[in-house]
This record gives sequence, structure tokens and C-alpha cells, in this order.
Amino acid sequence: MKSVLLSRIVGELSKLPSVGDRSALRLALHLLRQPEVISISLAAAIEDFRRNIKYCQSCNNISDILVCPICSDMSRDRSIICVVEQVKDVLSIEDTGGYNGLYHVLGGVISPMQGISPSMLKIDLLVENISKGGVKELIIALPSSVEGDTTAYFIRRKIEAYDVKISVIAKGIGVGEGLDLTDELTLVHALNNRITLG
Repeated sequence: MKSVLLSRIVGELSKLPSVGDRSALRLALHLLRQPEVISISLAAAIEDFRRNIKYCQSCNNISDILVCPICSDMSRDRSIICVVEQVKDVLSIEDTGGYNGLYHVLGGVISPMQGISPSMLKIDLLVENISKGGVKELIIALPSSVEGDTTAYFIRRKIEAYDVKISVIAKGIGVGEGLDLTDELTLVHALNNRITLG
């Protein structure tokens, strides 16, 4: 008879993305073979992260404090905002070292099929930031998909009253491919060769 405790941890681990039952079992048994302090430290880190992580009041990126380090960094170019779908996209672009502007994390893309409406995204916060002035360019770095294009179009309509240049990253990124799956060189090339919209 299988251990109830083992079944429980395998069940919980298998809820993670790309972790099936076999991988979850391997992870659970690996943790069991490690010194107890490692498992306790991992559990504490997960709990601390989940309870204490915040979303930046300015850009919606994750942060330990109310305004993230990127938004707080006065050496960054505050006239450019790169609009991305998820936090992982900020991390992907930051890893390239080829962008020095600010970001705005929408938290998804408009997708009626998945029940995601514009009101569920942080588009109003973006418009609010632009309305304060100082933003000269908005780089749309959303997935190359129907949902990404729909979201980009919606954003363009929401900010058309403001004197802001709107560009999209060059299409060196495959259709339907996320920024986190794109190599750094392609990502820098796409940012540097962005296309002005309208």
C-alpha cells in the first residue's frame, strides 16, 4: 500500500507546470534523501514568497516592496514603457541587458475564449501612468497571436488621445511563442528593430 504522505506530496507537486506524476515522484523522493533542513528551508521559502510578494503599484511587476526596483531606478529611461503579458517576460528582457526603459505587466492578454476581458488586465493602470506625462514611446511586446494582437489594438485605442509613439517588437519571434522561450539574441534584435504602429 502506497504511503498517504507520499501520495499527498506527489499530488501537490504534480500541480506545477510541466511536472507530471513521475517527475513529482522523483522530486518527492529526492527531497526525502536530502537533509531535513533543505525541505524545511524550501517550504519556508515558498510560504514566505506566497504570503509576502507584492505587485508593484506602478508597473504590476512582482516585488518585495510596493514599488519595484526597476521603477525605483532613476537611471532608467522613463520615457519608454515596454508592455508585456507576464512577469516572466520582464525577466526574459532584463536577462538580455539590452533594454533600459520601464515596463508594464498586463497580467495576461484579452481572450474571450478563456473568459479574459480587458477589465481583468492592468490596462487602466497603464493609461493612468501615460496620462501623467513624460512617456514618449510604448513598446508592445506581447505574444504574436490573435489574443496578443487584439490586446495591442485595444491598448492603441485606449491611448490614442496621448502623444505617444507606439511600436511593436520585430517579428523575429515565432508565432505563438512566448518571450520566455526566445533566446536572448533574438529578443534583443526584436526590441532594437521594433516597428512603429499606425
